[in-house]
Amino acid sequence: MFEDKEPELTPISKLGEFGLIKHLTQFFPILNDSTELGVGDDAAVINPNGKKVVLTTDVLAEGVHFNLGYVPLKHLGYKAVVVNLSDIAAMNAKPTQILVSLAVSNRFPVEALEELYSGIQTACNHYKVDLIGGDTTSSNAGLIMSITAVGIEDEENLVKRSGAQPNDLLVVTGDLGGAYMGLQILEREHAVFLADPDMQPEMEGFDYILERQLKPEARTDVKATLEQLNIKPTSMIDISDGLASEILHLSDQSKVGFRLYEEKVPMDNLTITTADEFNLNPVMTALSGGEDYELLFTISPNDFEKMKNHPDFTIIGHAVEKEEGNFMVARGSNQLVALTAQGWDAFLGNQQND
Repeated sequence: MFEDKEPELTPISKLGEFGLIKHLTQFFPILNDSTELGVGDDAAVINPNGKKVVLTTDVLAEGVHFNLGYVPLKHLGYKAVVVNLSDIAAMNAKPTQILVSLAVSNRFPVEALEELYSGIQTACNHYKVDLIGGDTTSSNAGLIMSITAVGIEDEENLVKRSGAQPNDLLVVTGDLGGAYMGLQILEREHAVFLADPDMQPEMEGFDYILERQLKPEARTDVKATLEQLNIKPTSMIDISDGLASEILHLSDQSKVGFRLYEEKVPMDNLTITTADEFNLNPVMTALSGGEDYELLFTISPNDFEKMKNHPDFTIIGHAVEKEEGNFMVARGSNQLVALTAQGWDAFLGNQQND
């Protein structure tokens, strides 16, 4: 009898930096007319055709932003793109291009990076964006990814964080808190595995919140929906660090306060029951959990009738004068609870509280 041999893995050194880039990017098609020159030259060239160019970048570091003990590389590649496209969507712009840079240690073979780029390519195809460049280098600290995203839009369509006015309505897409509870499940089962590798992880029944954590989606669809409703937000931000933190960002930039109504915060039933299982207040997972990548925005009260019954949106509060501060109105009472930013702070390595 012959034993099946493990497939031989390819060390990165066999390809070299430029060979690796060519190998990983050779099957990325060009999808946008604004992309004039992509991967393979000294720099990329994009032609905005008279529109404004929107740029954003994000760094993901192993051991800080992700744990490869339970995050598949393909999912990581997909999520890394989504994180950046979400920022473009929050400007009410159309994402068109990305650049990907990697610092990677020699414990990663070429095949591992192929998995990572498979996720990146899946995201590019889904969101119709072009990979147009980047860089690779070695790392002594595992895997570090930096992705820059480009968006293009007419100036009159762009939405900043700074346009909210008193009496504007506060609106959120989707539901909140699911990504944080998905992370709690992954962390719990990973700890069980480390203690006893023979134990099977208990993931059944948690599909929705696990997907919210491992494979989130950028709400690039919201732009078209708002256009159909003939609504332009007065301010907007994506929810990466938790609802409370993002409300405070809008407050700071728009020079207004906010009233958030606890009973209006949209949450999936699985998020609520899982939070209860972990003895957590479900609303706190929405306020401070982060990584939901939904959009939070304000609209004129004149647009209330256009939006009030739309299934994609929930009106959760309103803007007030700046000196009235930022508070949550507790469920079933008029008690005001001060909103504080308790989202993730990568430099503290714990929950931020300012």
